[in-house]
Amino acid sequence: MKSTPEYRGRIATKYVASERAHAVLTVLTARGLELSAAQRAQLAACTDLEQLDAWLTEAATATRTDELFS
Repeated sequence: MKSTPEYRGRIATKYVASERAHAVLTVLTARGLELSAAQRAQLAACTDLEQLDAWLTEAATATRTDELFS
């Protein structure tokens, strides 16, 4: 299989998205907020870096996980 810039870009985006999703989960866990199974699935499936950044910012001040995943 030939590695094209587009292919490498998709892999890099998936990796960055995975790391950002992990950061969201880490912040929520540290704050004592638990995700439902559906919320965990939504977070794990997201590859939109802007959305993940928004969730990470919101995770810092949210009082309920429903505030992020409504």
